[in-house]
Amino acid sequence: MPLIQVTMVEGRTVEQKHALISGLTDAMAEATGTPRDRIRVAIYEITGEDWGVGGVPYSVARAPQPPAPEGTQP
Repeated sequence: MPLIQVTMVEGRTVEQKHALISGLTDAMAEATGTPRDRIRVAIYEITGEDWGVGGVPYSVARAPQPPAPEGTQP
């Protein structure tokens, strides 16, 4: 029985997670011929403080940046 594990930063709606589960199940069933009722999907959500992007916490990387001073490149 296939198990698909997804780790992502928290913040998706219940509807989005349901759509993800359905879409991943469809893809696995089509790719492997496994019946849908045999496929499992687990979603693990983590906080932005516990996820890093390019050596920076996701919560910092995604924070709004102040505008660049006039005459400078962003």
